[in-house]
Amino acid sequence: MNNSESLRKNRQFQFVYKNGRSYANKYLVMYVKENGLGMNRIGISVSKRVGNSVVRHRVKRLIKESYRLHENVFNSGLDMVIVARERTREADFYEIEKSLLHLAKLHEVIRVYL
Repeated sequence: MNNSESLRKNRQFQFVYKNGRSYANKYLVMYVKENGLGMNRIGISVSKRVGNSVVRHRVKRLIKESYRLHENVFNSGLDMVIVARERTREADFYEIEKSLLHLAKLHEVIRVYL
């Protein structure tokens, strides 16, 4: 992630949950809040309801890679928290990628929708 960092602390996640806007679709829920830093910070949350640690880590990797491939079309200066829903366990990379871009379009945080 070039111009991005990760949200790591619980209070950072809680701030975005509380103050950000959220949209959801079949696989993901995305919370977005402007941060005024000139770069994006992204946090990914996958609960135990999605599956065991292997499944959760796979889902996290797929979401992170989907974001990384399209990082250049996202506006900068955003804190984003992406929460995986239970159905994500059966999703493949292209479904997760499509879902992420769909939510970004709803939030109006991408420059060009592919």
